[in-house]
Amino acid sequence: MQKKNKSRKTHDATNKTANLAVKTNGPKTARRREGYIRSIVPKTLSRTRSDIATWRSALRAADNVDNPRRARLMNLYDDVMLCAHLTSQIELRQKATLLTPFEIKVGDEIDDQATAALNAASWVTELNTHILDSVMYGHTLVELTTTGNTTEPVAVTLLPRQNVIPEKGMLLFREDDSKGLQYREVREFGNFILEFGKDHDYGLLNKAVPHVLFMRFAQSCWSELCEIYGIPPRFMKTDTQDPAMLDRAEAMLRDMGAAAYFIIDRTEEFQFAKGADTNGDVYNNLITLCKEAVSVLVNGAVIGQDTVNGNRSKEESSIRLFEKLVMADRKMLAGYWNSTVIPALVYIGILPEGSVFSWQQEEDIEKLWAMVVQLLQFKDVPNDWIEEKFGIVCTDKAFTVPGQLSETLSVPQPREVDFFATAP
Repeated sequence: MQKKNKSRKTHDATNKTANLAVKTNGPKTARRREGYIRSIVPKTLSRTRSDIATWRSALRAADNVDNPRRARLMNLYDDVMLCAHLTSQIELRQKATLLTPFEIKVGDEIDDQATAALNAASWVTELNTHILDSVMYGHTLVELTTTGNTTEPVAVTLLPRQNVIPEKGMLLFREDDSKGLQYREVREFGNFILEFGKDHDYGLLNKAVPHVLFMRFAQSCWSELCEIYGIPPRFMKTDTQDPAMLDRAEAMLRDMGAAAYFIIDRTEEFQFAKGADTNGDVYNNLITLCKEAVSVLVNGAVIGQDTVNGNRSKEESSIRLFEKLVMADRKMLAGYWNSTVIPALVYIGILPEGSVFSWQQEEDIEKLWAMVVQLLQFKDVPNDWIEEKFGIVCTDKAFTVPGQLSETLSVPQPREVDFFATAP
């Protein structure tokens, strides 16, 4: 009985010591389980047909100095993002930045634990996506909440742009409200509420809207042309005055569809009218023009698309222009992390004080391998470094003793020549 009590006391003392170690060594975590997103009343998105007049009306509402509202403009953005080409171009640009590994430094040393944890966290990818979306959508307001989960301690939520008035620093709980929360004056701002982008910035999507609408209209008209061009109009000639016969002829033409036969009277005549003379080149040219405009707007060039005058040199120059935009996105993302995100994560307790965000230096493996091959002629390169850098298991060459070399290899010996014997 005394042994059990003794072991129980020892176990309790161990737990107290562990808890004390967590309290003293671990960072203090700020908790916030519920955010302002729960107070926002959602509104159903109207899926009516949008045109240029819709876009201009939404711009006028957003540009209103006294009462700026972005709801209609943001709803229009959500509508044009259904375009497959626009979505692919934005994904291409953002994924080039999101797939780049980063590192967290404390002072001059890399914090391996924080770097590995943040690179593997899904909420970090979601936060970086919202930051990059500020280039496309303009002003972005993000809310952080704590989850209590060790693997995913933070949840990232985008506050609806339809409910945000950045010019006044106001968050509306209802889209049609006249007054709301001054989010820059609450204590959570800068810690759990993070702001990205400029106040009066509408993003690149504002410039892409007319091109997407024109492309959508051209595709709709082209589909109608395909229907008319593929199945030409049909007409029937008849001299009957009987309403029943006329109704029968109309029903036959209406229900004929793609049938290859029909039944008519001797006094009736059935013919196909002449279809359209064009095959839709005018629509194809308009769609191509809009696609090129969207590609140049988002990625700086037309990359990887089927073009008439495409060649390798053109693709390489386009990729170089695209890489400059990606470098600009990385610089912007690193700036927001060091100025906005890291102070918030330090306050929450995710990162230690003095943390700095930076991108890992990328290496050209092919160029580095060529340098190693040239260097091996003059210097020795460690096998461990080659295996770590290139994934090639290397071993040193087996050298033989010079005495053994003469025994194993039959090298012909030079014949001694008598100089005086060969003299004339």
